[in-house]
Amino acid sequence: MKVLRLSTQLHKWIALAVGIQVLFWVAGGLVMTAIPIETVRSEHHVREREAVPIAFDSLRSPGDIARARGLAVAGAELRSTPRGPAWILKPAKGEPVTVSAVTGEAFPPLDAALARRLAQGAYQGEGAPTAAVLLDKAPQETGREGPIWRVDFDDRERTTFYLSPQTGEVVTRRSAVWRFYDFFWRLHIMDLEKGENFNHPLIIIVTFLTFTIVITGFILLWIRLARDWSMWRSRRRAAAG
Repeated sequence: MKVLRLSTQLHKWIALAVGIQVLFWVAGGLVMTAIPIETVRSEHHVREREAVPIAFDSLRSPGDIARARGLAVAGAELRSTPRGPAWILKPAKGEPVTVSAVTGEAFPPLDAALARRLAQGAYQGEGAPTAAVLLDKAPQETGREGPIWRVDFDDRERTTFYLSPQTGEVVTRRSAVWRFYDFFWRLHIMDLEKGENFNHPLIIIVTFLTFTIVITGFILLWIRLARDWSMWRSRRRAAAG
């Protein structure tokens, strides 16, 4: 009976301590399985771009551009963008540099009207762009750094397209659905600040405590089933006698 009493107390108090987090785990799992990840990523609002052939003869070589800029380049990536072909120069040290592959110079700054037009061209759905704002610092939800254009749409999901200020490309998409999903994801992994770390000590401790609930639950079940079995056999013997 001491084992039963100890197991009952452990099970009760540990369950009380971690029960709310277990509820968040279950709720988060429900949200993540109920909402298709394609909807979370707003993939249904992405207009498929037509392939635009690149006239390679008209492009400047990345080596020439790097020498003109005094850069020691470790690599270069040619990309087709809404503002024309672009070289992404990757220096041996420092951040990548984006330039027009035609002129070798940085693209002219985007204005709000052009950002809104580029976002509208990349969007499909019933919404229309309502605002285009250049942010000096990319919001945390973008997972990026530096300046970025934010263009909001007036659809049901309150979709937001974030655009590169250099190339006008849509670098990431967010919406009310994504933010709802992200909220439960953060609760699920117990990282409310960034929503990235699911190996921190707190979640390990709570998971271990939840494991002890399962173990003590099995102990309680085994003891009670054994007691019920013993009582049932005693009643049968008494009835037979």
